[in-house]
Amino acid sequence: MTQFRIKRLFAYSTISHVGFLLLSLSILSAESLQGFLFYLTQYSISNLNAFLILLAIGFYYAPSIEFIIKDKINSPVQLISQLKGYFFINPYLSLSLAFTIFSFAGIPPLIGFFGKQIVLNAALSKGFIFLSFIIISTSVIGAVYYLRIIEYMFFYHHKLIYSIVPNIISFSIAIISLIILLFVLSNQE
Repeated sequence: MTQFRIKRLFAYSTISHVGFLLLSLSILSAESLQGFLFYLTQYSISNLNAFLILLAIGFYYAPSIEFIIKDKINSPVQLISQLKGYFFINPYLSLSLAFTIFSFAGIPPLIGFFGKQIVLNAALSKGFIFLSFIIISTSVIGAVYYLRIIEYMFFYHHKLIYSIVPNIISFSIAIISLIILLFVLSNQE
C-alpha cells in the first residue's frame, strides 16, 4: 500500500496479470490456449485504455495541477494523489478509468472478469487447485491497490477547473471503455 506512483503500480499489477498468462500456458490444453489468447487480448485493450486515459488527464489537466514534480521529463500524472477529486473535474474520464481499473481487478460483468474466469476454469479442470487459489488470492490483494485509485478519484474533492480533452482522444477512450463495459452483451454461441 506504500506505492504512490500510478504507472509503477500498473507495472506491478502487470506481474499479476502475467501470472494468469503463465498459468494458462502451463496447462497445455485447448481451453487454456483459448484462455491465454482471450486474456492477452482483453488485458492489452484494458491496459491501452488505462494509459490513454492517464495521458489525456496529464496533458489536459496538468497546467492546473497544484503539485510540483521534480521529474519534468516524464508525463505530468505520476502520483496517485494527483487524481484526487478528478471525478468532479471530468466525470467521463473518471468513469472510464474506473471501468478499466475494475476490469483489471476482475469485477463482473467487465471483460477482465471473463478473462480470469476462462483461465481459472481451465486450471481447475486440469486439477491446478492450489495454483488457482494462489492466483485468486493475488487478484484480491491487487484489487485493494486498485480501489485506492478509485478512492482518490471519487471520494475527495478538488477545486480545479474542468478539463477539456480533444475529440479524437475522447472518442478512442470511449470506444475502448465501451468494449470493456459492454463485453457481456456480445453474442455468446
